[in-house]
Amino acid sequence: MAERNLDFDRIIDRKNTRCLKYDFAVKRGMPEDVLPLWVADMDFETSSYIEDALTERVQEGIFGYSDVQTPYFEIVRDWMVRHHDWEPQEKWLIKTPGVVFALAMAVKAYTDPGDKVLLQQPVYYPFSEVITDNGREVVSNDLVLTEDGTYKIDFTDFEQKIIANGIKLFLLCSPHNPVGRVWTREELEKIGDICVKHGVTVVSDEIHNDFVWEGTHTVFAGIKKEFADISVTCTSPSKTFNLASMLISNIFIPNQTLRRKFRKEMDRAGISQLSVLGLVATEAAYAHGDEWYTAMKNYVRDNIAFAKAYVEENLPGVRMIDTQGTYLIWLDFRQTGLTVEELDHKIIYEAKLWLDSGKIFGKTGEGFERINVACPRAVLQEALDRIRGILQ
Repeated sequence: MAERNLDFDRIIDRKNTRCLKYDFAVKRGMPEDVLPLWVADMDFETSSYIEDALTERVQEGIFGYSDVQTPYFEIVRDWMVRHHDWEPQEKWLIKTPGVVFALAMAVKAYTDPGDKVLLQQPVYYPFSEVITDNGREVVSNDLVLTEDGTYKIDFTDFEQKIIANGIKLFLLCSPHNPVGRVWTREELEKIGDICVKHGVTVVSDEIHNDFVWEGTHTVFAGIKKEFADISVTCTSPSKTFNLASMLISNIFIPNQTLRRKFRKEMDRAGISQLSVLGLVATEAAYAHGDEWYTAMKNYVRDNIAFAKAYVEENLPGVRMIDTQGTYLIWLDFRQTGLTVEELDHKIIYEAKLWLDSGKIFGKTGEGFERINVACPRAVLQEALDRIRGILQ
């Protein structure tokens, strides 16, 4: 049986499919006719192996309580070994309905109300939400944008923030969303050494680990045993194979004490078995999805290169930040002379685009826009043409 879904240029009409990306514009305060490139949801049909596995399972016709045993773990482990040179153990695995849910569980498990939690803005906005919604406070070690268009970590500030705020928990985004950094082993080692020194638990959101364009993704927990002992590693097939609605993530916690605390919060939340379709989709993706994944990744890589060339040639005053990882590009509009409010208004009401405004990622994101480029190239060009139109 061969992979069938390899035409990434095909435009699929997703309207009226209960699709958050396309069907909820008005409900989310947008004009009905906007072109959406906001949420990290690919416009590609997923691997045919996943489709076939789900169809076969649905045809069984019974959907009672379901779970998986060792073969599921072995499939997930083999993907991690094959693609990331990291071999987790079965006892480390806790399955959750999603990475954001896992972040919330970690905040509740490893901190107390009123505690401060460290992150690095501009960063994926649910990081801040799971902190503040659970009665904790956000502390940011702001990333520093360099003249060459990449972001770096201020390690001195990182350690000072930990000491000054009594930090117990750090939420790491690796690869980083939205700035597209793929942290080097050396950078992660500096972070880890500081966190070990000060007794800080690290929750490493590695959901974009399969999208690396420059460098190599390094699993934080795999660097040193000391890092494994303080870490919670969050992974999922949901970004790689566009399975977000399947509600499945694989969380690895090597330290028994941290694992027990996390499980306790899961129990308090009333979570036990997950969706059988999510489990089936994960097995199919990781066991048979390599051909689709490789082809999709090559297409997205070319989209990123296309976007970079387009921005440089056609969008005066706009700079595209170096995209080392993820399928989300980060555009800097601050030299266009537009205020944050003017930029958002032009993007939404003149260009008729639904993007993610940089301001939702923290104050350091103001003046930026995040664009999902995991779409047919014709759609991406249309979006960029619309941006060009509002800048002339």
